[in-house]
Amino acid sequence: MQQENRFQAIIAHAKEYGFVFPSSEIYDGLSAVYDYGPWGSELKKNIRDYWWKSMTQMHENIVGVDAAIFMHPTTWKASGHVDNFSDPMIDNKDSKKRYRVDHLIEAYADKLKEAGKEKESEDLLSQMDVLLSKDNFAGLKQLIDDNKISCSISGTSNWTDIRQFNLMFKTEFGAIASDNPEDSIIYLRPETAQGIFVNFLNVQKTARMKIPFGIAQTGKAFRNEIVARQFIFRMREFEQMEMQFFVRPGTESKWYKYWKQERLAWHLSLGTPADKYRFHDHVKLAHYAKEACDIEYEFPIGFKEVEGIHSRSDFDLSQHQLYSKKKQNYFDNDIDEKTGKPYGNYIPYVIETSIGLDRMFLLIMSQAYDEETITKEDGSQDRRVVMRIPVKLAPNKLAILPLVKRDGLPELARQLMDECKPHFRCFYEEKDAIGKRYRRQDAIGTPFCVTIDHQTKEDGTVTIRERDSMEQRRIKLSEVKQEISKFL
Repeated sequence: MQQENRFQAIIAHAKEYGFVFPSSEIYDGLSAVYDYGPWGSELKKNIRDYWWKSMTQMHENIVGVDAAIFMHPTTWKASGHVDNFSDPMIDNKDSKKRYRVDHLIEAYADKLKEAGKEKESEDLLSQMDVLLSKDNFAGLKQLIDDNKISCSISGTSNWTDIRQFNLMFKTEFGAIASDNPEDSIIYLRPETAQGIFVNFLNVQKTARMKIPFGIAQTGKAFRNEIVARQFIFRMREFEQMEMQFFVRPGTESKWYKYWKQERLAWHLSLGTPADKYRFHDHVKLAHYAKEACDIEYEFPIGFKEVEGIHSRSDFDLSQHQLYSKKKQNYFDNDIDEKTGKPYGNYIPYVIETSIGLDRMFLLIMSQAYDEETITKEDGSQDRRVVMRIPVKLAPNKLAILPLVKRDGLPELARQLMDECKPHFRCFYEEKDAIGKRYRRQDAIGTPFCVTIDHQTKEDGTVTIRERDSMEQRRIKLSEVKQEISKFL
């Protein structure tokens, strides 16, 4: 299957089987906003829980917070978002469609690559990276003109000049009118990190944390993306999983390397082949950054960013100290081997790991989706769609299926359901032929099915079927819970 066709098949499957729906679909939807269905919400929760456990439970020096979405507007002035959180945009004069410049050029580079012009594609992207790193908008416009890059709607290359567009959503806070409208303006947070930074001292003191330590958070963020595309890869409302790791100045390079490898190891722990991942070092660094890279995964739409690791220096805490007039110092009483004295007061440096939960969801879906042709015992062929989701992330761990709706089989199945559901999520179904039920469970990624049949009444055994291999074997009914628990 061609990769673009595969991507469209994943999108269609996500809707058909209750993973992701277009938001407000009965009103024709809302662009780049999606709802997670029964199995999508479970998968998303499982990914979030797996990340949270790996950060806060498996690291003794990382704790969590859950900061509010609304923050004092000065927060975003201090962080630089009010003045600098912008993307270069360009409009087509004929279609009136607006594009993010890097997306426009990347889409053209993808076409060159598909046409077998890989060298031209790589050269174009390299030129773009250099121009973006220098904020050379005139050069970017010239690059678009020289390559005759056209609008996908109008087909013309009649472009405006490039300009910056701020991505933050504004809203009004409170119900009291003011003579100055600016007094009531507040922003929907474009990232979750600032909720961690403004709580740095609160967390450090109450959790009795000692440098180096981290603060983790998951939550919604909002960006007014002009060109939101590629399903849930780029949305206006999305969820982040971020961890800010506070370190002693001078040790940031060591910890940056550590978290690069630690985060890649987390991804690989889900069974994804290593060759599906790569690091991409940033050419253009933010003004506060010392080092930065992305972990990219090879989606059906190409290698795309899933997670960022950034060495942020002391910029964030220093800025909040400047704007709030509240000290953000940490007193380090560890002894410096060079001076023989305590390190004393300093503003910690920060290593950030930031992963998009929705992008990780799409990664799992992309990696899991498979179409198979199966040859039956009579020589005929059948097709099945299977989601090979890792067991620990699968929405349902076990489907319990009585062969028929009589002869006491549903009662035995319900007893098993009651025994297992306190320990892991189960699904009960008794409608349709057993083969159809197996196919439905394959399509939503359930790793194990147990069939209760007439033999169960005779010898207390059931048929357990594995999703990936479709292997079936008999085990004791009393051993089902223990058998599934082994994989969790």
